[in-house]
Amino acid sequence: MSDDIAPVLDHIDTGLDTSLERLFELVRIESISTDPDYAAGCRQAAEWIKKTLDGLGFESSVRDTPGHPVVVAHYNPPNRDNALHVLFYGHYDVQPVDPLELWDSPPFEPRLVDVGGTKHIVARGACDDKGQLMTFVEACRAHLDIHESLPVRVTMVLEGEEECGSINLDPFLEANRDELSADVALICDTGMWDAKTPAITTMLRGLLGIEVIVTGPSLDLHSGIFGGAARNPIRVLNRMLSDLHDDDGRVQIPGFYDGVEELPAAVREQWDNLDFTESAFLGDVGLGVPAGEAGRSVLEQVWSRPTCEVNGIIGGYTGDGTKTVIPSRATAKISCRLVGKQDPIAIRDAFKQFIRDRLPADCKVEFIDHGAGAAIQIDVTTPYLSKAAAALKQEFDRDAVLMGCGGSIPVVESFRRILGIDSLLIGFGLNDDRVHSPNEKYNLSSFHHGIRSWARVLDALR
Repeated sequence: MSDDIAPVLDHIDTGLDTSLERLFELVRIESISTDPDYAAGCRQAAEWIKKTLDGLGFESSVRDTPGHPVVVAHYNPPNRDNALHVLFYGHYDVQPVDPLELWDSPPFEPRLVDVGGTKHIVARGACDDKGQLMTFVEACRAHLDIHESLPVRVTMVLEGEEECGSINLDPFLEANRDELSADVALICDTGMWDAKTPAITTMLRGLLGIEVIVTGPSLDLHSGIFGGAARNPIRVLNRMLSDLHDDDGRVQIPGFYDGVEELPAAVREQWDNLDFTESAFLGDVGLGVPAGEAGRSVLEQVWSRPTCEVNGIIGGYTGDGTKTVIPSRATAKISCRLVGKQDPIAIRDAFKQFIRDRLPADCKVEFIDHGAGAAIQIDVTTPYLSKAAAALKQEFDRDAVLMGCGGSIPVVESFRRILGIDSLLIGFGLNDDRVHSPNEKYNLSSFHHGIRSWARVLDALR
């Protein structure tokens, strides 16, 4: 830690109320990207961010895309041409607020609520991702207010379509590759281990989606007239799906585990020592027995092991009452979460062959692909990560957890593939922030520590 950071942290502490006011201004803008009726709100949020960054001394612009605009901003420290260059990513768009009647207050009227002595910022976007985004902006502000410069070169890419699939982001990155090149990316759309323990996410599972359609007879049949003689595609599909796993929870698709590596010993030791109770984790959702691979901890199952899950089955009559039919076809939606070096295309091909091998006479099968993305694993030995982890330890007085994430954050793979850079995923959200749900919240302490933490990370990366 340099001597420069202490006055920056003091400035953050004394200016927290005004930082909060600026967050509230942004949160009040109704930037719902999935609903065309809110397109003007998305542009208003982009323009608000541009004006804010211009005021800090960034060279910023609002860039049009076929959808909602992207804000790009640059800051180059004077007389420091060789300074490390970081690319910060966030998004200003938010999820719809439905069901509105479940909100305790209007979703775009942010307020502070005291819950058992803990202050919550409650509003749509309070955490995802406006609150997280503003922790970085306010950290930059504090450095600039105190030292009239940033410790590193900073480029920001703040998009407005994360909540609707980021369909225009990859083309934007491709078209602006040279401008957006940097040494490392910083992403804030993640969380802490708990309210007192920081985390750096180092593993993101990839995602493969596929739909299986099994067709038997050419039309729905009367089960009294044809039952027993006609092939039932629901039975066929169920048999196929039941073969996907053995009794120990391992996926039976040939080659499925190719590229799956064991945890590094140091990471396994840290996970084993975390304050984590499997029964409590499952008990919160009405369960009690881990159902993944036998011999693997729950944290391994959700962070570092691959899965193949049936997300939905449709077939035959599903309305009220009964209708005695043998359906013409049955459909299943499947998703695989991938880890390590698993090849999503190879697994998709192997899955299709697995299904075809079990297809009986008088049936045919079709597949609909729903995307395929590889897993991301961050090198935990990089100097960027070690410096960031040390900065977080200084802020929280405890080691940062190097944690996995069961979900997927496609922009990390995009940055690696298109820009050729790895990412540091440092966020301050909590599991109980009700992201995407009514009464979304962000702890005031998360906002405060987030600003201080980014200020420390920027200082550490100089």
